[in-house]
Amino acid sequence: MGLAPAWAEDAPEVAGMTLGSPMPFDPGMVIARARALGAAAYVPPPAVSQDWLDLSYDAFRGIWFDTRHTLYRGTPGAVQAEFFVAGLYFPHKIGLNAVEDGQSREIAFELRAFDTTDQFPALPEAGTGFAGFRLLGELEAEDRFQEYAVFQGASYFRAIGRGLAYGISARGLALNTAANGREEFPVFRDFWIEAAEPGAPTVTVHALMDSPSVAGAYTFKITKGETTVIEVASHLFPRVDLTTAGIAPGTSMFLFSDINRTRFDDFREAVHDSDGLLMLNGAGEVVWRPLTNPLAVEVSAFGDTSPRGFGLMQRARQPGDYNDLVAHYERRPSLWVEPIGDWGPGAVMLVEIPTDKEINDNIVAFWRPAGPLKAGQDHRFDYRLHWADVAPVEGLVAKVTHSRTGARVFENGRIFTIDYAPHPALGTDPVQVEARVSTSAGEISAQLVQMNPATGGMRLDFTLKGEVPLAELRAELWRGGRPVAEVWLNRWVAA
Repeated sequence: MGLAPAWAEDAPEVAGMTLGSPMPFDPGMVIARARALGAAAYVPPPAVSQDWLDLSYDAFRGIWFDTRHTLYRGTPGAVQAEFFVAGLYFPHKIGLNAVEDGQSREIAFELRAFDTTDQFPALPEAGTGFAGFRLLGELEAEDRFQEYAVFQGASYFRAIGRGLAYGISARGLALNTAANGREEFPVFRDFWIEAAEPGAPTVTVHALMDSPSVAGAYTFKITKGETTVIEVASHLFPRVDLTTAGIAPGTSMFLFSDINRTRFDDFREAVHDSDGLLMLNGAGEVVWRPLTNPLAVEVSAFGDTSPRGFGLMQRARQPGDYNDLVAHYERRPSLWVEPIGDWGPGAVMLVEIPTDKEINDNIVAFWRPAGPLKAGQDHRFDYRLHWADVAPVEGLVAKVTHSRTGARVFENGRIFTIDYAPHPALGTDPVQVEARVSTSAGEISAQLVQMNPATGGMRLDFTLKGEVPLAELRAELWRGGRPVAEVWLNRWVAA
């Protein structure tokens, strides 16, 4: 049981957050502030003091929000909010505001709103502030408020749908990810959390983003449910021309699965928050790229015009797919990005970074526009984020369920096997299905399509021959003159 912290000895026992004076609020005010920031020199948000930054991980776990002070608690509204303290990994203080009936009131930071263990040091209140917040609502059952979305750290946020657990994260913007020079991490420096009417399915949050290269204004309309959908409206005001901007980035973890299982001495069958990149391109192709954990940083660009959607998926959904009774990777959400409007030419970028531990996020996917985002202009990108069990486009054709590879036993070469889920377009007669497999290096041989009695779907086997240090592989299944399965892409890199 936590003891009362030293800073609260003389504080009045008043439940709830302290709010400032009401001021008129309109979302256009956030856009105007972002435009003004983008036209001025960058000034970082207030920094956390060194003593708060020097807390150890275990010590930092010794302070937490006191739920007696939950914002909007005790009201009939559809949303509540709880807060995080800055320090350790969170070096900036951010501003938070409550919006109700068209009026905004600043939420004062006070350490009295937090509880601690009796070992937590007596650090000065002025040295810290808010690091973020989480939203609570009736996700699983009526009259039970539970967490379903979090905004904390730089421009990171994440959410879950019903029955799921946190995994992949989104960001407001990625800058210079896996490009020349140092990556830049914009910060949501101010938020406005709107109250919601009783029973309302959607709540609205506004955010002001800033970084040395760009300022931005965001509106998040968050609709919780079986799939939680966040509709994002963003305005970006670059201070400099942005040539390596990443729109709607998702950040995830992939350690191993069937495709690279032999590299890991682990009792589990697989370890990942996401296992593939799914794309629905402007030409209407459904493309699946299984993830891997490379030996060196790998960057893939999938050129497109007017993309219809993309995202990092978690397809292995059975506990036995992982054999991990603690982490429950089978409950991690997929994150599908659905562009609103025409995003024009560009590329879906996939960055895969080597890691030997599951605590490291090593996968990033985002959209990179073909041309630079020019300084001094308003660049708007709107999209929906679907935090779901499956993406809304899955099922258009037969989906890939497993990808495996290994050395051939009785001949030279490397075998690849791709399993597809049953689908009416695929049929049940492999003789009627044509495999089209290509490679950028080496030679493809021994293509075979057959039924997989274990899944009820089909399997494609093929062999890659030749001394191949790197090969870009592509496999398609056709029937009756049209594609009937996801286009399978893979980059093979020799060890």
